[in-house]
Amino acid sequence: MELDLSPKLAKKVYGDDGGSYYSWCPNELPMLREGNIGAAKLALEKNGFALPRYSDSSMVAYVLQGAGVAGIILPESEEKVIAIKKGDAIALPFGVITWWYNKEDTELVVLFMGDTSKGHKPGQFTDFFLTGSNGIFTGFTTDFVKRAWDVDDDIAKALIGNQKGKGIVKLDANVKMPEPKPDHRKGMALNCEEAPLDTDIKNAGNVVLLNTQNLPLVGQVGLGADLVRLEGNAMCSPGFSCDSALQATYIVKGSGRLQVVGVDGKWVLETIVKAGNLLIVPRFFVVSKIADPGGLSWFSIITTPNPMFTHLAGSIGAWKAISPEVLQAAFKVPAETEKLFRSKRTNDAIFFPPPN
Repeated sequence: MELDLSPKLAKKVYGDDGGSYYSWCPNELPMLREGNIGAAKLALEKNGFALPRYSDSSMVAYVLQGAGVAGIILPESEEKVIAIKKGDAIALPFGVITWWYNKEDTELVVLFMGDTSKGHKPGQFTDFFLTGSNGIFTGFTTDFVKRAWDVDDDIAKALIGNQKGKGIVKLDANVKMPEPKPDHRKGMALNCEEAPLDTDIKNAGNVVLLNTQNLPLVGQVGLGADLVRLEGNAMCSPGFSCDSALQATYIVKGSGRLQVVGVDGKWVLETIVKAGNLLIVPRFFVVSKIADPGGLSWFSIITTPNPMFTHLAGSIGAWKAISPEVLQAAFKVPAETEKLFRSKRTNDAIFFPPPN
């Protein structure tokens, strides 16, 4: 049976006054299960606090909107309290404990995408909360809590039962939370909107790659990532991941056309993508996008920390490396046609400006 590759929106899983948690379901987006990729979003209102938790999956977090504070505790390490803002990417390896807090008026929205191959449910994250109505304390009997943490009966009951919230709570405005420390950001986060561009094509688009060079923690996560921004009516070259990696793509801003070609040269998807959509293209399938007049931006994770792509058009396109005689024979065209084909796109790589 052919998989449904059409892009999907996230659906709310839980939340209340402090904010909400959204997730993409493998039943609606089958490539999540096929590729062992999970995806979710956390949206926090002012004074919203996402309770401490850890996940069964390694992942990359990307701040889509707003600003706030994140607490990150790597195994056997001290807590890192960092300021986060729109454009920040954060690598979260296995075993990391995190909490998230928004003290600003603007909603804080964080995207999570990661590898679920070692998780409980293929294509879906499972979070384990340290506190709250579904936290670990609620599962232990009072005598276990008393003995493990060396507290009396009253304290044990408070630890177990005081926090009635589930996952996300809204704190009183007078609650004081830890202040972020500038030195804690080093090696923990990279702002993709401010980082040096890896590729920048005038009037066409640019890309920032997240890899072991600019954020070493992605090596522990086992994922790479990128932020791509296409100018209005520009095109992204048809291409594919040439190292068998999968790419999960979230549309951050704008809209545009997308086409995917699969096995035996078959067209498998043509659709309009827009902000909030998530899609995953199967391994080795060729994909291309054309931005609408307002432009198109997307953030992707790739299931290898240092991904490689083959582009089929442009100055670095694979066609340019193939000898003329082979192209003539392969396309069954005369030499003049091959020369014309080869002469095009000699200056543009990856992204192509709108036609004149």
